[in-house]
Amino acid sequence: MARAFRWLLPHPFLTLLLAIVWTLLQNDVSAGMVVFGVILGIIIPRMTSIWWPDTPQGFHLGKMTTYSIMVMWDIMVANVQVAWIVLTVPNAKLKPAWIVVPLELRQPEAITMLAGTITLTPGTVSADLSDQGHSLLVHVLHTDDPDAVLSEIKTRYESRLKEIFK
Repeated sequence: MARAFRWLLPHPFLTLLLAIVWTLLQNDVSAGMVVFGVILGIIIPRMTSIWWPDTPQGFHLGKMTTYSIMVMWDIMVANVQVAWIVLTVPNAKLKPAWIVVPLELRQPEAITMLAGTITLTPGTVSADLSDQGHSLLVHVLHTDDPDAVLSEIKTRYESRLKEIFK
C-alpha cells in the first residue's frame, strides 16, 4: 500500500503546495479550481519524479516555517537598509565586497535554500558555487565589515538550514 501511495504521490508536500498555489493564483476558491489544483499537484510531481533521485530525508517542516518567517522579516529590514544606502551613501563611498562563504551544508536542497535566501535578501547576491559545493561566493552591496556578514550568514542562515535538513 505504501509503495502504491509513493508511486502516486512521490512528493506529497509538493502536491499540497502546488494545489494551494494554483488555487491562490486563480484568485477563485471554488471546488473546480481546488480539484484542478490537486490534479496538477499529482501530475507535475509524478512526471518530474525521475529528475528527483534523492529526496531530502529528515526535513523539519516546523523549523522551516520559523525559518521562512525569519527570512521574510530579514527581507523587509534589508529593503529599508538598501533604500537608506541608495538615498544617503554616494557611489564613491560605497564599500562593496565579495565574500567566500565556506559551507558545512552538503545537501543540494539546503545549499539551494541558502543561496536563494542570500539572493532574496536585498543588498546581497549569491554569485557562484564552487565545483565541489564547499563554498559560495556572495556579493554585498555595502559593508564596513565583511567578516561580520560572513558570520551572520553562517549563524543566522546556514546553522538553521542544517537543523532543517538533518
